[in-house]
Amino acid sequence: MNVLVDTSVWSLALRRTPPSSAPEVGVLERCLERRDLIVTTGLVIQELLQGFQGPRQRNRILKEFSLLPVIMPEVEDHVEAATLRNQCRRRGVQIGTIDALLARLAIRHGLQLLTADRDFEAMARHCPLSLVRH
Repeated sequence: MNVLVDTSVWSLALRRTPPSSAPEVGVLERCLERRDLIVTTGLVIQELLQGFQGPRQRNRILKEFSLLPVIMPEVEDHVEAATLRNQCRRRGVQIGTIDALLARLAIRHGLQLLTADRDFEAMARHCPLSLVRH
């Protein structure tokens, strides 16, 4: 499985010792055990660093995420994310700017999105976004 993991799941997995028992964290653990392709993007790293305090946590995140492939948005991704957001809004689904871009990156790169954020479920009903089911 090729997976883009949303900030919501990483946060559940990294903020607690032991990690959260949320089903999404279990899926992440299984993906890691199977050595599935897990990718990230700068937005996820930024959101995690903004949510954690202290140099020790910062260094841990930077070290662990340096092992993951990073996908970078291009201008076209921003354009298509805006289109995706507008299409969803016309159908009554409100999507945040960052969520729209994460969805676009997952779609473009043929990745499934692993998320604990239910907004993506509504989005996936109106676009080709593939979510990891647990």
